[in-house]
Amino acid sequence: MSAEQKVKELGLELPPAPKPMGVYKPLLIVGNMAYTSGHGPVKSDGSLIQGRIGADLDQQGGYNAARQTGLAILATLQAGLGSLDKVKRVVKTLGLVNCTADFEAQPAVINGFSELMAEVFGPDAGIGARSAVGAGSLPGNIPVEVEAIFEITSD
Repeated sequence: MSAEQKVKELGLELPPAPKPMGVYKPLLIVGNMAYTSGHGPVKSDGSLIQGRIGADLDQQGGYNAARQTGLAILATLQAGLGSLDKVKRVVKTLGLVNCTADFEAQPAVINGFSELMAEVFGPDAGIGARSAVGAGSLPGNIPVEVEAIFEITSD
């Protein structure tokens, strides 16, 4: 099943593709690689989920924010590539978690993003290399920021 079909089958609602909030491109294509800049948890109405995990949000709230961030990245890929079906695989993910100093479950939070990618692109192509780290703060007090690299078709 194609990624576009999978998004429909899962009933996923992609938010509007985020616009740059600085001097950068949300998506850069180099050869057969697509690099996404850091994305946050953009909701369907364009607003952002906010809060610090361990203070304002619990682990599940962080997981949900990471999943929403994944939807924002899918929206950027769809807008930039024309179709999610041009994605061959997830190559690398970097997940930053805005959390208190005593919060130690950053990988469990970023699973919200990673599990979404596996659902959309499949258990092989949807899982790549990954890092999940804590951050003392993130722009706009968002709970999660994710950047990712994807291999894409050359046509």
